[in-house]
Amino acid sequence: MAPSRPPVEWPGLAGAGERRFSLLIVGDVGIEVRASLPDVRFADLRTDHLCYAPARAMVAGTAVNLARCATRHFRRVGVLAKVGDDDFTPVIRGELRRIGVADHLRVEAGAPNGVAVMLRDRPSGGGPGNRLLVVQDEPPGRRLAEPEVRAAAGLIGGADVLATDGYSLLSPVSRAALHAAALTARDAGTPVAFDLVPHDIDARLPPGAVLPMLGLADLVISEAPTLARLLGRPVPVAAHEVRELLPALDRAVAGCPLWLLRFGATSLERAIAYRREGPPLEYATGYGDGVERAGFGDRLAASELYWWLSGA
Repeated sequence: MAPSRPPVEWPGLAGAGERRFSLLIVGDVGIEVRASLPDVRFADLRTDHLCYAPARAMVAGTAVNLARCATRHFRRVGVLAKVGDDDFTPVIRGELRRIGVADHLRVEAGAPNGVAVMLRDRPSGGGPGNRLLVVQDEPPGRRLAEPEVRAAAGLIGGADVLATDGYSLLSPVSRAALHAAALTARDAGTPVAFDLVPHDIDARLPPGAVLPMLGLADLVISEAPTLARLLGRPVPVAAHEVRELLPALDRAVAGCPLWLLRFGATSLERAIAYRREGPPLEYATGYGDGVERAGFGDRLAASELYWWLSGA
């Protein structure tokens, strides 16, 4: 049965009153450049354009982004990821130290670190603006290998939860490593949380490359439209449409994960927590007008993980 109190009420998005549990995250780590274009819309561009706007470079990636938020809830947070071997590598290690996250990085000798560029254009009609995300093709994280994960069995077994995500499914090498990590966790009694990203993963991989990982997870976080498309079903928007998706999840996925399904106008405003044959719990996530979208999903995920482990 899903917990009766939503995570936005307890422990809350800002952090837990008492930091508990050990979290190990397997995911991407790299360098990201972010910029918002206050006077430019992508659709209006017809030629080269120079724009002066807020911009910054930062250590990012799915693992680091979640780790930053998780340190407000968890007593110990570690990152297991594959990175490159260039001038950015000490910067990445330094940032993990700065935010208080244990460094379990695997370095690929001679390889560059992954770089991503995120541009958001001028908002229109009250929305947040369109986002263009350009990610380096084949970053080191796609080459995290099964033996490297097996060698980290002690770390996985010593964690209270292993957090993973769907970017590792995009390469056969890292997909095998992800499955190995989940099976290692299962053997050690460590629960596995899986975030179904990227949100268009259904357009990148067939269901057969995704559904087995869902069956290995104890908790799955996903936008409801992503799961619906993956299963070949109509995209849900309203709560009753998301609830109609639940029996299809039970039929398609082995095991009994707790599903945290996000939905709404931007697929982030509301969520439904559901476990096979149990009553769904619907709650507002706290996202809405005036709330910064960047990083919100990770703040929500960190509070949901703590909430789930606490049996709230």
